[in-house]
Amino acid sequence: MNMKKIITLWLCLFITFTGAKAQSSAVKNVAKSVFTLTTFKQDGSILASSRGIFVDNRGTAISTWTPFVGAAKAVVVDAKGNKQDVEELIGANELYDVCKFRVKGNSIGAPLATSSVAPESKIWLVGYSLKAPEIRSAIIKSKETFMQIYTYYILSTPAPDNATGSPYVNQNGQVLGLLQHSTTNSDVYATDARFINSFTLTGLSVNDPVLNRCGIRTGIPDKQEDALLTLMLANDRRDSLQRMSYVNAFIRKFPMLADGYTTRAQIFADANQFSAAASEMETAIRQVTRKDEAHSSYAKVIYQKEIYKNDKPFAAWSLDKALDEARKAYEINPQPLYLHQQAQIIYAQGDYQKAYDLFLSLTKTPIRNGELYYEAAQCKSHLKAPKSEIMALLDSAVAACPQPLNSVAAPYVLARGAEWEAAGDYRKAIMDYNLYDSLMLGRPISSQFYYTREQCEVKIRHFQQALNDIARAILMTPDEPTYWAEKASLHLRVNQFEDAVRSARHCIELAPKYADAYIVLGVALMQSKDKTAGLQALQKAKDLGDERADALLKKYK
Repeated sequence: MNMKKIITLWLCLFITFTGAKAQSSAVKNVAKSVFTLTTFKQDGSILASSRGIFVDNRGTAISTWTPFVGAAKAVVVDAKGNKQDVEELIGANELYDVCKFRVKGNSIGAPLATSSVAPESKIWLVGYSLKAPEIRSAIIKSKETFMQIYTYYILSTPAPDNATGSPYVNQNGQVLGLLQHSTTNSDVYATDARFINSFTLTGLSVNDPVLNRCGIRTGIPDKQEDALLTLMLANDRRDSLQRMSYVNAFIRKFPMLADGYTTRAQIFADANQFSAAASEMETAIRQVTRKDEAHSSYAKVIYQKEIYKNDKPFAAWSLDKALDEARKAYEINPQPLYLHQQAQIIYAQGDYQKAYDLFLSLTKTPIRNGELYYEAAQCKSHLKAPKSEIMALLDSAVAACPQPLNSVAAPYVLARGAEWEAAGDYRKAIMDYNLYDSLMLGRPISSQFYYTREQCEVKIRHFQQALNDIARAILMTPDEPTYWAEKASLHLRVNQFEDAVRSARHCIELAPKYADAYIVLGVALMQSKDKTAGLQALQKAKDLGDERADALLKKYK
């Protein structure tokens, strides 16, 4: 062998050796980002375990989803042995059994591959270890494309059962996907890491039914409008601890917005912790950028307490204090919205004329709407103004709503109907009640509404419509004896004696001492020629103190 061939051979060996060494270094480096995941039940017992990998230096990670289902808590242990709690969920997909989440603390992130690799290519499965992680080569058997841009790999090389969630990487140490085992055979798969990392938070993530299968809260979105929606939806949660965890997370992420502090203060106030609520709002006033919003929010918290919890005194709070905070908001930023708040507080103080003047003045501002006219009408009602003035304001309330009318106008139409009813104009009342019913199409209406309309229909002898309405009221609240008694009475008026008997007896089953039901039952039975039972029912009504029963007993005996 001549010198030229020897040099060429050594050069090839050197290139091959250094390439292999570089490849090995890049692949091994990924092990720094691999972790073990353990999830726990509510009672603290272990639920499941898996593996995963960090994808950035801020604690963002991807793993399998199944271990999280039914979990109350989760902990990861990184390659250095550090334990970190899973703080929030970002996204999950049940079909591919993958998820994205964030731990509390920093991390070492692994790079993701920007493109897929071809079948028959060699890739590496990076395991977890505190010392020397096991790295196995694998061959891609085939691949499938999903959602047009992502890859689902099928591998021909088996993998350990306890390695689920471990990353597969290319020769450059870039993560391709996460290991998954088939539930029906020995096949091994990997779902594209780019797909898992694409999960992002939206304002509706908090209500995602998949994420809600886990007790760990979802994250707070980066966009302010999405974060505010999350805060609003999370505040409806029954679990007070989880609700507070969302509020705390919102404040950490948006410390300059008043919304988080206000929500937390309201939670304190709802729990009668008024001192804590006051302290929270004072903090908000110091911290937030929009001081006017903080003062207005403080006024709202105090107002709510004084209206709905006036029986629980707190010396530092009063309607005067609420009004003072609302005025401070207006001084900082003279918006009509803050004048409206002042008017509502003044109304609650009982100064109806002053409140009326403010409400009416606001109808000449950009916030003109039906609510202002409606509130002005309430003031007039307290001031004992003529019905014509009140009706004119309610007409204006309806007219100020978007046209054609929709559900926004419904409360004002209902209020106008009630005024017509109080004035004894039942036909006009029914017209408004019918309009209200149509405006509320598809939205919940109380059984009381149908009972109220039924009462008006009876007044103008629209008995069939009245029967329909009392039936709807009963359908919604079947255990209300008053509705059954009314139904029995209606059937009696239109000579439907069998129906009257059935309805009266059902009323008595619900309320055995309901005298009206015995009166109707007795008369209906007498009309049905069942004199003995009829007299017994009337006697029962008399025993219950109904004065009508005595005259009826004399009549039918």
